[in-house]
Amino acid sequence: MADYSNICDLYDKHLGAVLFEPYAKDLAKHIAGKVSEGAILEMACGTGILTELLRTHLNDDIALTATDISQSMLDYAQGKLDKLENVEWHRADMANLPFKDETFTAAVCQFGLMFVENKHQAFKEIHRVLTQGGTLTFSVWDSLENNPPIQIAHEIVEKLFVENPPQFFKEPYAYHDIDAIKEVLMSSGFENIEIEILQLEACSDSVDSFAVGLIEGSPILDEIQERGTTTSTKFIIDKLSTALHQHGGSPFSSTTQAIIVTAQAK
Repeated sequence: MADYSNICDLYDKHLGAVLFEPYAKDLAKHIAGKVSEGAILEMACGTGILTELLRTHLNDDIALTATDISQSMLDYAQGKLDKLENVEWHRADMANLPFKDETFTAAVCQFGLMFVENKHQAFKEIHRVLTQGGTLTFSVWDSLENNPPIQIAHEIVEKLFVENPPQFFKEPYAYHDIDAIKEVLMSSGFENIEIEILQLEACSDSVDSFAVGLIEGSPILDEIQERGTTTSTKFIIDKLSTALHQHGGSPFSSTTQAIIVTAQAK
């Protein structure tokens, strides 16, 4: 599991609005349009970007439980959103959820399932805690090739660490085989599977800020430091900022692409 304990603030400040908030806005509206009562489980809530939007769009009487496997992420989100009402916070592993059977009418996860090692077990657990007919909605990133800002970051790091390049940027963008996603969902008890490919703009007022987030606000920083390199993170960030500027200008503008999945528990 990636360690976010030292980077939550940088992750939220420099990456949140660029990579995650555009999809969170779309997802929150989607969920609110489908769920009018009951209880919702959010998994891998991260720094609470989707949590806040869900609470804004949902009916006040819908209970929202926000979870994350990372205690540091959970603490950060809870602290940031301490004035948010009707939200329960729990540390939880998607493959071993600490909730009773049929507790929730809907479950949602934004960009978290890519990191789960045993996806079949995770989907079985999600199915277990959903009521019959309950809705699961989640997003995963499409391939690196369809997410140019991240592909640029990966290529810059590879060029600077030729012998042993850090690989973190590959992990979030490796779970995009639609047939495989459908297969594991069906084998875990889900039906009525709907899949949408969604491309949205990725914009930042400062290309330098975005570059800082990609290097110092992501777990790739640990991989870089583990290599004991004499290359400073500032040098890497400057190289990346230049490459991103060439791609998307400053203010920065590009696109990212995700896969949005909705399914029902049998």
